[in-house]
Amino acid sequence: MADSNSSPGSPGENPKSNPDANPPSENESSIETLARKVQESLSIEKKHKFWETQPVGQFKDLGDSSLPEGPIEPPTPLSEVKQEPYNLPNLYEWTTCDIDSDETCTEVYNLLTNNYVEDDENMFRFNYSKEFLRWALRPPGYFKSWHIGVRAKVSKKLVAFITGVPAKIRVCDEVVKMTEINFLCVHKKLRSKRLAPVMIKEVTRRVHLENIWQAAYTAGVVLPTPIATCQYWHRSLNPKKLIDVGFSRLGPRMTMSRTIKLYKLPEKTLTPGFRKMELHDVPAVTRLLRDYLSQFLVAPDFDEDDVEHWLLPTENVVDSYLVESPETHEITDFCSFYTLPSTILGNQNYSTLKAAYSYYNVSTKTPLLQLMNDALIVAKRKDYDVFNALDIMQNEPLLKELKFGPGDGQLHYYLYNYRIRHTLKPSELGLVLL
Repeated sequence: MADSNSSPGSPGENPKSNPDANPPSENESSIETLARKVQESLSIEKKHKFWETQPVGQFKDLGDSSLPEGPIEPPTPLSEVKQEPYNLPNLYEWTTCDIDSDETCTEVYNLLTNNYVEDDENMFRFNYSKEFLRWALRPPGYFKSWHIGVRAKVSKKLVAFITGVPAKIRVCDEVVKMTEINFLCVHKKLRSKRLAPVMIKEVTRRVHLENIWQAAYTAGVVLPTPIATCQYWHRSLNPKKLIDVGFSRLGPRMTMSRTIKLYKLPEKTLTPGFRKMELHDVPAVTRLLRDYLSQFLVAPDFDEDDVEHWLLPTENVVDSYLVESPETHEITDFCSFYTLPSTILGNQNYSTLKAAYSYYNVSTKTPLLQLMNDALIVAKRKDYDVFNALDIMQNEPLLKELKFGPGDGQLHYYLYNYRIRHTLKPSELGLVLL
């Protein structure tokens, strides 16, 4: 249900290649145009053979209003779901990765750290912490059997990994039980072994055994067929370091001192009643979030257990802040970001880029611009180097004003075994996948 070592925005999707770039116009970035270009550029042999066999939206069906929205294939009776794992090449075997085990979590961490998503120029690679992996992979109701590894039979070395976690996602008016697929990673030396399709089929089989038939995932590459295409934007918090490591570059007619001054933020947050979220805030935040997310066509259906897991602050994993009215003590606004550093490859002075990723933000009384600016101030105070945000939900109009620059890559959202007839604009999407 996912393909290629791609995940939310390549770590080096940054504005350095063209700091003055404008995001593509709606016409240029429409899925139909994208699909046509992809199809024209592929020979018959190189079309998505695997994905053309799967229940996903196909490029050829785009614009066909006769096709029904909803599940593409009906559920199979559980007795007919394949009971045995799919066959791997002879030298390899399946393993279920117990992420609670320090030893296994370290193995997964090392595999991802050395082999997961890199930018096109091989300058940065995602560096998920072990705490982050445990947060990402153990939401309420998670299945250990969906944390799937591949080992070399002889050495027992972990050489590949893929995961699913359960989620309730509302698509239009329908709340659908799904799995979110992530962390598909194959060791660099084994990329020719065609392990990825087998791993996708195996995680799909295990998900089906739990009577779940839909999935959501993202990729930096175009597959059949995105439900939405979004763009990452980047806000410099430590511009000198970002320029030194090649993440961004000095703008035309700009000096380093002028650049540092341009991105300078206040020392203190500006909103009265702005504070860190605490456990007793979970019911109020859940109400705020559910009400806010109801306006988007695709969004998570969070309950209080989900909010406690995904949004209660965890050091170096997720930060959440809210606005409590000093007069009424009502919780009126909320903002959050998660921590995903990147390893800096081949730089003598720096080894890690500390990045914050905008997560869920809800504004009812405080202007969203002010709320996100306070999030930037907090992130800067906590020594983050860059703050990243997708142009989804209500983010896009604020990004330029907050001095974000557009990245040079796109993030495509997909649903497995669920059809949406029309492509969503980023502003119709209320879902953030890690």
